[in-house]
Amino acid sequence: MSTPHRSPRRRSLHGSALAALITVVAVCAGDAAARVFPYGHRHRSINDLGNQFVPFHAHLWDLLHGRAEGGLLLNWQSGYGTSFLPDFGTYLSSPFAVLVALFPREDIDLAVYVVTVVKMGAAAAAMAWLLRTQRRGPWWAAGLLAASYALCGWSVIEASYNPMWLDGLIAFPLLCLTGEWALRGRRPALAVLVAALCWTANFYTAYMATLGAALVLLLRVVLTRQGVRERLRVLVRGAGATLLGIAVSAPVLVPLFLSSKQAYPGWTRQFAPVSWPDLFARVLPGTYSFSSPALFVGTGTLLLVAALPFHRAVPLPARLGWAGLTAAVLLSFQWTPTHLAWHVFATPNGSPYRQTFVLAGVAVIAAWSGLATAGLPGPRALAAGAALLAAAAVAASGSTLATTWGVVLFCGGLALAAGAWWCLRHRRLVLPAAGVLALVLIGQAAATTAFGHKGKLGGLDDYPSWGAAHTARAEALAGAEGWPAYRTDPSRPALSGNDPLLLGGEGGAYYSSHTPDVFTRTMVALGAGWTSRGRNVQSIDNPVTDAVFAVGARLQPDGTIGRAQVVPPLVTVRPPGPVPSYGEVDGPPFANQELLLGAKVYEDPVSPGVCRAGTEAYLWAPEYNATARLADGRAFRLNGNAPRNRAALQPLGASRGASSALVFDAAAPPRWALSCLDRARLDPAVAALRASAPTSLRVGSSTVRATVPAGTTGTAVLSSPAIAGWTCNDRPATPYLGLVSVPVTPGTTAITCTFRPPGLLPGTAVAAAALLLLGAFLAVQRRRMPRAGRTVVPGAREADASAELAATGA
Repeated sequence: MSTPHRSPRRRSLHGSALAALITVVAVCAGDAAARVFPYGHRHRSINDLGNQFVPFHAHLWDLLHGRAEGGLLLNWQSGYGTSFLPDFGTYLSSPFAVLVALFPREDIDLAVYVVTVVKMGAAAAAMAWLLRTQRRGPWWAAGLLAASYALCGWSVIEASYNPMWLDGLIAFPLLCLTGEWALRGRRPALAVLVAALCWTANFYTAYMATLGAALVLLLRVVLTRQGVRERLRVLVRGAGATLLGIAVSAPVLVPLFLSSKQAYPGWTRQFAPVSWPDLFARVLPGTYSFSSPALFVGTGTLLLVAALPFHRAVPLPARLGWAGLTAAVLLSFQWTPTHLAWHVFATPNGSPYRQTFVLAGVAVIAAWSGLATAGLPGPRALAAGAALLAAAAVAASGSTLATTWGVVLFCGGLALAAGAWWCLRHRRLVLPAAGVLALVLIGQAAATTAFGHKGKLGGLDDYPSWGAAHTARAEALAGAEGWPAYRTDPSRPALSGNDPLLLGGEGGAYYSSHTPDVFTRTMVALGAGWTSRGRNVQSIDNPVTDAVFAVGARLQPDGTIGRAQVVPPLVTVRPPGPVPSYGEVDGPPFANQELLLGAKVYEDPVSPGVCRAGTEAYLWAPEYNATARLADGRAFRLNGNAPRNRAALQPLGASRGASSALVFDAAAPPRWALSCLDRARLDPAVAALRASAPTSLRVGSSTVRATVPAGTTGTAVLSSPAIAGWTCNDRPATPYLGLVSVPVTPGTTAITCTFRPPGLLPGTAVAAAALLLLGAFLAVQRRRMPRAGRTVVPGAREADASAELAATGA
C-alpha cells in the first residue's frame, strides 16, 4: 500500500496519463476519419508544414546523424550558405524535435507527425499536473479538463500543421506552474530552467504563454494573498524567475531576433476583428476558418465555465475573478491594441489569432477552480450555464462558418455533458458519467480535427509525403555529390520550398522566416523567382549563375542529373579595381549575371523574339503566369503572380534561328526580355575564373580556408551571400555584388573566412550573467535557511489546502 503522502502525486500522475491518452486517441481518430497521412491517401503536409517544417526536421535528422553539410551555426545546403542558428531557434529547438532521429530518414513525415501528437499529449499532461497543483480535486476530472485544453480548436486545426506552436501549448501550463511555485516560494532554480526551456523551444508562442501565465498568477495572487507587500513579493519572485529564464535562453533568442531584423520584408497587413457571429461560431465543434479564432474547447469544459458565475458555493471573488478573466481574454482578441500586444506588436502574416490557446487554458483553469473549490455546480447553475451556451449557439447561427454537424455535435454534447455533470453527484454513477464526458470530448475533438483537414486541404497548398519521387531525386543527388569541390543543386521544379534540406545537395532554394534580405535581392538581380512574397526563393537554372555559385551538378525535371559542368571553386579571385554594383536590380538579369561573372556572354536577339541559331534562349518575365516556348520547342510554365509569386528566369532551349521564335501562350506580360547565351563565350569566362582559384581550399562547418599564390592581388570572392556574421582575415567581410569577399594584397597568402551569427556572443554573455545571478541568489537563500530545514513561505499551505470532492470519492 502506498504511503498517504505519496497518494496525491500518484493521483496527479494518473490525471496526466488520462489527459494524454484521451488527447492522443482523439487526434488520431480525427486524422483517421479524414483519411490523411499516415492513415489514408490524403496529404497531411499542407502549407508551411510541407514547405518548411518537414524539410527542416529532415535537416535536423541529418545533423543528428552526422550527414548534414554545415553545423548549428551555418547551413551550407540552403541559399548557397545561410545562417542556421536562427532557423534552429525558430523551428527545431523543441526538446521533442530530436525524436525524429529515431525514425528512418525516408519516414521523416511520420516522424514529424509522431512528434506533433506527442507534443499534444505532453500539453495535456502538463495542464493536468498544473490543475492538481493549484488545487486538489478528482484526478479524472483534471485529466478530462486538461485533455479539452490540448484538444482545443487552435491545437487540432492550426497548431497541428505548425508543430513549433505546440511548444506554446505546453509552455502555458508549465509557466503557470512556475507561478504556483512563486506563490509558495518554492523551486526558484527550477522555475528559471522551465522558463528558459519554454522560451528556447519556441519564443513566439512562449511570449503569448507568458502573458497568459502572468494574468493567471496576478489573479491567483489577488485571490489567495493579503496585503500589498506580500502580493508584490510573489509577483517579484515570478517575474524574476521568468526574466532570468529568458536571459538564459539568450544565446538562441538574440541571434534569432537580429536575424528577423535582417530578413526580407514579409507581408504587412492591418488587423480587422471578425464579426461576433463568426466568433461565436468558432466555439462550436466542426468549424473551420483561416482568419478567425478556433475557440472550440469541448462542451463539458465550456459548461463548467458558463456555470461558474452561478455556482454560489464558490466564493464571489473567485467567481467574478475567473469568469471575468476568461471574458477579458476573449474580448482582447477583438481590440487592435490588445491584439498587437498578444502578437509582439505586429499583426501576423497568416492566421491573426495565434494566441487562442491561452484562452483555452484560462477557461480550463477557471472550470477547475470552481469544481475543485466547491464541488459540482447545482442544477440551477448548470441550467444557467447551458442557457448561456445555447445563446452563443443562437448567435452563431448568423455566421456562414456554422455547420449543421457542428450545431448537432454542440447541442448533443451540451445535453450529454449537462447530464453527466449532474449524474456525478451520485457516487455509483461516477464511472459511467466520466466515461460519457470523455466520449463527448473525443467525439467533438475528432470531428473538429477531421473537419479542419477538409478545410485546409480545400484552401491551402499541399505537398506529398516522402515517396518514390523523393527517393529517386535523393539518390540522384547523392550520386552526383561533390561538396566542397562543387555544389549539387536540386533545382526546379521543386517538391518543396526547401528541397536542399529535404532531398540533399547544396542548392540556391531557401524558404524561412529568416530569409536574408541581401540573399533575396541578390538572387532577384540574377533572375531568381520566388513565392511567399520573397521569403521562398527558388534556385536559378542557368549556366552563368551555376558557374558563379560553383554548381557542378543540377537535378533535371525528369529526376536525373544532367551533364556535369566544370565550374570554378567556391572561392575565386577577381582582378583589382573598384567594387562593381548591379544596374537595375528589378530589371532583366542578364547584365547583372555578366557583371558577377566578369565577362559578356549574352547577346541580343537578331530580331524581336528570335535568338541566333546555336545560342540558348532565356526568357525573363517575372509577372507572367502561363506557358511560353520557342515555336519549335516544348512549352515551359512560368509562375508569376505578383506580389505573392515571381517567375524565375526560364531557359527555353537551343535556338535554330527563325523557326525558334518566342511564343507566349497567353497575353504577353508588360515586362519581359529575351536574351541569347553564347556558350563559346561562357567557356573561356569559366576557365578564367578557374585559373584564379586558390591553390588549396578547405571548407568546415562554418569556416572556409584558402591559400593563394604569393603576389596575388584583387578581391577574393566566396560564392555565398554576404549575410551578416561573416568575418574574413579577422575583419568583417565586404560584399561583392551580394557575395562574401575580402581584399587580397601582395602579402596575402592565406584567407580564412568564419561565420558566427550576429548576437551569439552577447547572448551567451547575457546567459552567463543570468546563471551567475541565479547561483548567487541560491547561495544567499541557502545561507539564510535554518539548519533544521527549509523555511515555509507564509500562506503557502493555504494555497495548497483543498480537500478532494467527497461526492466523487476522489
